[in-house]
Amino acid sequence: MKNFFRIAGMIFNQPLMVTDAMLDQAAHWANQQLSLNILNLSVSATGAKMMEDDDYPSAQAARGDDQRRQAIADTGVAVIPVHGVLVSRSTQLNLCETMTSYEQLRTQLNAALSDPAVEHIVLDIDSPGGSTNGAFELADDIHAARAIKPITAIVNFSAFSAGYLLASAATDISVSRTSGVGSIGVIAKHMDMSKRNEQQGVKVTTVYAGAHKNDLTPHEPLSDQSLQFLNDMVQGYYEQFVGAVALYRGLTADAVRATEANVYFGQKGIDLQLADRIETPQMAVNRIAAEVQQRRAERNPKPTKIAARAQAMAIQNQL
Repeated sequence: MKNFFRIAGMIFNQPLMVTDAMLDQAAHWANQQLSLNILNLSVSATGAKMMEDDDYPSAQAARGDDQRRQAIADTGVAVIPVHGVLVSRSTQLNLCETMTSYEQLRTQLNAALSDPAVEHIVLDIDSPGGSTNGAFELADDIHAARAIKPITAIVNFSAFSAGYLLASAATDISVSRTSGVGSIGVIAKHMDMSKRNEQQGVKVTTVYAGAHKNDLTPHEPLSDQSLQFLNDMVQGYYEQFVGAVALYRGLTADAVRATEANVYFGQKGIDLQLADRIETPQMAVNRIAAEVQQRRAERNPKPTKIAARAQAMAIQNQL
């Protein structure tokens, strides 16, 4: 039987940059796996399936790597998938294929920066957000990297919360008419198991030293001190989030706060300067590949047998 307590520790009592719906879905999964008997959840049972095992065949992964390398050689474009829930370390990924780690993304970013064949980096983003731990550090790395090579964030089809933080750090952001950006906010949930313990005849006695050592315990109702502690963390990360997006996108902090963690689709996101252009993901890739092809032609004006659009199609399956 698997130990899910580390994952549960990532869900509860932690400030998260994730949509409320995604957090509720994760809490629903924890409720089922750990038999928590949480009563105030509104997510359907199908949400729990996101955490089931689903091993990815190694042969298929190897073919994907070969295709990516060939696509980079043909187009000069490296596509980095930013999919699913975002977490800090890859060691947390054995439970859920729909997770991406900041550690993994940093490795892919550095590889693209050091590869002379890569002339443009694309972040293919479809994420509801995730952990605050590691998010700001990676966003700063992306922001610094765009001074070395252009980085386009393609919203395909959601870049919410921590997902939007990473997108905002890119050189520019492309959205389709139905792609969403935003949710610039921080959220945390506390799990109170005291009533369940009481019903089951369980009494937990905790001995501790240090006034805050027992903060956020699930075996007692949330105390005023614990609530203040959790709220301070949430507000602190929120200010960092607002400041980062304002810096990356050239906006005022007040303009970012005014979004009130709402989500915006298509043209509305552009109107609020949260994105730069409307185009489908494939149109964005075609445009970027054509621009790279033009730069290559200017450096080496020799006839080419492969048109830019044909080259762009080489990475269609990556989006």
